[in-house]
This record gives sequence, structure tokens and C-alpha cells, in this order.
Amino acid sequence: MSTTTVNISAAQVKELRDKTNAPMMDCKNALTEAKGDVEQAIVILRKKGIATAAKKATRTTSEGSVASYIHAGGKIGVLVEVNCESDFVARTDDFKNLVHDIAMHVAATDPRFIRKEDVTPEAFEKEKDIYRAQAAQTGKPAPVIEKIVDGKMAKFYEEVCLLEQPFIKDQAISIKELIAQKVGKLGENITVRRFARFKVGAPDWTVAQTKQVESAGE
Repeated sequence: MSTTTVNISAAQVKELRDKTNAPMMDCKNALTEAKGDVEQAIVILRKKGIATAAKKATRTTSEGSVASYIHAGGKIGVLVEVNCESDFVARTDDFKNLVHDIAMHVAATDPRFIRKEDVTPEAFEKEKDIYRAQAAQTGKPAPVIEKIVDGKMAKFYEEVCLLEQPFIKDQAISIKELIAQKVGKLGENITVRRFARFKVGAPDWTVAQTKQVESAGE
């Protein structure tokens, strides 16, 4: 594991992104794992389902399913809506199991947002200010402080964004990768539209929603 992201050039990331349409960070991670080999990185993205999911990401998801999950003897309840492209896929056991797993995951982890893009500017700046103040106490130079803050913000996304969280049944993959695997298997775009989580006795509840990605060409 001697290869680090320092060895991966922006040109390599762009080349892989152009070939797969996968998100930039997924491309960088795949290239790191592949030690800079673009073709091997493509294989890695395909195995994870990310390349297939990225190609279908703009396709309209107007079907799907709503599922509920009750945990801890009725103390925690979740409603989640997951969308796909056709009623046929929505009725499959694979899709139903995915929706159930996502509802169960939300019950266990209590994410605040669905995607990184859904994090409000207020929440983002509040956390960043806290991390910057903490890092400043180390007395390190400003460029080093900013790198520390960037690292903590990546961890922040993993903590509060559903798609970035490690799947509770398999910590080796994120919810985003779990969905990507299902996209690769079922052949349709799949999106988490919204969820609500309630806990008995809690002063408030968690409600998160993301806008559907619409496509004029599909």
C-alpha cells in the first residue's frame, strides 16, 4: 500500500471520469487502489457498480417503494422512499430488500442528510468553523490546518450523509456503493428520495429529502 493519492494526477482522474462518468472522488479512490492503472481502475469501478450507476444517474426515477422499519421494541421508527425507473423492478425481491436495508440502516445510524449536496450551507460552515478552530490550536501552519479541516469534513460527510455512511451489514461498502451494486444488477437508476426517522422521547425527529435527478433524454 505504498501508493497514495499524491501519485495520482488530475489528468488520470479526468481520463477515468471521461471514460466512466463516475464521481471524481470514486475515480481517485479507484486509481489509488489500482496504483494508477486506468484500465484496472475501470474494472474496480465496474465491480463496485459505480461505473454502471454513474451512466444511469441522470435517468428519471418515477417508480419505487415506500418501506417502514420499527426497531428497539417500537422505540424507533423509519419511513423511507426509494425510487427506480419501472414498476417491474420495484416489485423485485432485490429492490424490496434494498429498501428494507436502507430503512434499517437509517434506524441504526440516524443520518441527517441523504447526499453531500444536501448538506445546508449553515451546517457546513458551522462544522468547518469548529474544525478550523480545533486545528488552529495545534499551532501548525495555515496550509496544514486546511488539510486537517478537509480531512475532518470528509469524516463529517460520512457521519451525517446517508449515502456516504458505511453499510451497517457490511462496513466495507458505503450505502452509495450498495445502491450502485443494485443498479448494476437490476439495470435501472435507483435513488433515495426521502426518509423520516422518529424516536420515542426525542425532542425532535429527522426528516431528509433530496430532489430527483430529472433527464430530458431518457
